[in-house]
Amino acid sequence: MESKNFFVHESAYIDDNVKIGKGTKIWHFSHILSNTRIGENCIIGQNCMIGPDVKVGNRCKIQNNVSIYKGVTLEDEVFCGPSCVFTNVLTPRAFIERKAEFLPTLVKKGATIGANATVVCGHTIGRYALIGAGAVVTSDVPDYALYLGVPAKHSGWVCKCGVVLTRKTSSDGELHLTCSYCRSRYMLKGKEFTVIEEKI
Repeated sequence: MESKNFFVHESAYIDDNVKIGKGTKIWHFSHILSNTRIGENCIIGQNCMIGPDVKVGNRCKIQNNVSIYKGVTLEDEVFCGPSCVFTNVLTPRAFIERKAEFLPTLVKKGATIGANATVVCGHTIGRYALIGAGAVVTSDVPDYALYLGVPAKHSGWVCKCGVVLTRKTSSDGELHLTCSYCRSRYMLKGKEFTVIEEKI
């Protein structure tokens, strides 16, 4: 199916009452379920399933083999790496109906979820956070935080551009972090992470 506003590959399937924003591309063998809203200029890779009742923001990139179930919301510019996993029930059983127990998951603007990572439902991933490949998220993730491992633990901070922040200077209990790539500047005081200047 092709439109002047968006593109859907002929092998993909779009249910009724789906809204797709202009410039979005949906590729081979993907399925968008009913009442789902996908923003503008998104890329949905091969073999993805989204919905029902899911909202995807603008300029998101959802790589191959990702399923985004009811209860998950992606804000703008979220990156979902290949085969990353979202859940929506904490204690699933095949023989017990638990649709009334779905827990919401919110992925905030600009966050990245690495390949094969799992996000257990009921948590929020903060703005520009980065979840490493293969990590298993079982708690909320702060803005700009780097989470790695199983279960995922706070392992550092990342720049808005995605580079791990390693250049540091310290004064008066404040740790100043500078991105080696784009030269954006941040400050860490205790557990409080503050943006000083972003170059992008």
